[in-house]
Amino acid sequence: MPITADATRTQIGQPGTRPLRPLASTIGYYAAFIGLGLVSASLGPTLPGLAEHTRTHLGEISFLFTTRSLGYLGGSLLAGRIYDRMAGHPVMVWALLTMAATMALAPTLPVLWWLAAVLLLLGVAEGTLDVGGNTLLVWVHGSRVGPFMNGLHFFFGVGAFISPIIVAQAVLTTGDITWAYWILALLLLPVALWLARLPSPAARSGPAGPSRGVENPRLVALIALFMILYVGAEVSFGGWIYTYATTLGLADVAAAAYLTSLFWGALTAGRLLAIPVAARLRPRTILLLDLLGCLASVGLILLFPRSSPIIWLGTFGTGFAMASIFPTVISWAERRITLNGNVTSWFFVGASLGAMSFPFLIGQLFDALGPRVTMVTILAVLAVATLVFAGLMVYGGPPRADEDVIQTPGGEIR
Repeated sequence: MPITADATRTQIGQPGTRPLRPLASTIGYYAAFIGLGLVSASLGPTLPGLAEHTRTHLGEISFLFTTRSLGYLGGSLLAGRIYDRMAGHPVMVWALLTMAATMALAPTLPVLWWLAAVLLLLGVAEGTLDVGGNTLLVWVHGSRVGPFMNGLHFFFGVGAFISPIIVAQAVLTTGDITWAYWILALLLLPVALWLARLPSPAARSGPAGPSRGVENPRLVALIALFMILYVGAEVSFGGWIYTYATTLGLADVAAAAYLTSLFWGALTAGRLLAIPVAARLRPRTILLLDLLGCLASVGLILLFPRSSPIIWLGTFGTGFAMASIFPTVISWAERRITLNGNVTSWFFVGASLGAMSFPFLIGQLFDALGPRVTMVTILAVLAVATLVFAGLMVYGGPPRADEDVIQTPGGEIR
């Protein structure tokens, strides 16, 4: 039986003494994900600036994608077990403060390996925050989490949409990326203060207990593989569209920053639309439509590589189609397995592997084969993800409740 908000209204370790505040907690998670989006979308538009600061070229600086994602991988692995054993909000506060500190430090470092070490720690904090927001939101809302989960990732998109705009304006005003990083760091501090004053939801346990194994390891592995491919495509597009557009002469520096913002803005708009859609359509239907939209949009960019209008249209289409994939997979999984911290962390391990490998691969091929390798790689990854999705739908089987029941914020309807 899924745990609902009514069943988790006490803080970990202090039952009955500090009532959980679901609305305030949800607002805190949403604000934290705005911050996560701000930080996550900052690397792509600032990559050339970081290259100038460290006196390296793009082939070398692309190593930062791998370093940051390696930290995210470590953070994801540790976070699930930590959230199962400790109060969640203090852990999220630590992650936010660490993100603020590393963002403030990053643009001041003149040596690539120093910068890589700082971004490794930033990745650990991002992975910890990402796992925490998704896990704790499920613990607060239980089986009704579908629309709330889309809302959580909508606010990630809000942050990711705003981030390139902040970068562009900071660069235009100061001629450098330093103030962009400092502004983003400052925006994380109020969120940490908000969560610090709230009690944490109680840990959720499945048949194997809160931290001992998983119910269906094969299904978890298959979902993790899908996450590798999907997140690899998303991070590759969001991270490389700036450099892709400027290298091909499809946009100048300022326009390319706004093109990056368009991608995250479309992702945001799609997640806003997905909130009511998640209450009416089955997750598998939403995922199929999303994947087909991704393939069509990236394919359009490849068919017309020199068209400036097409790059804008394809970027919007890709972001919009990708919008609800991640939260919908989490919602789909919640109805088939118990999402304790340990299980959720494996999904984010897959996400970090994808974010670590595919953008780095593109960086290694970019100079040798040209910018078109960016879209070719992304299209190939999305095609394989579609095949994995088909296997996931076959192997996953029916949900624990009746398959025709659709979740809504106020209950369940057919």
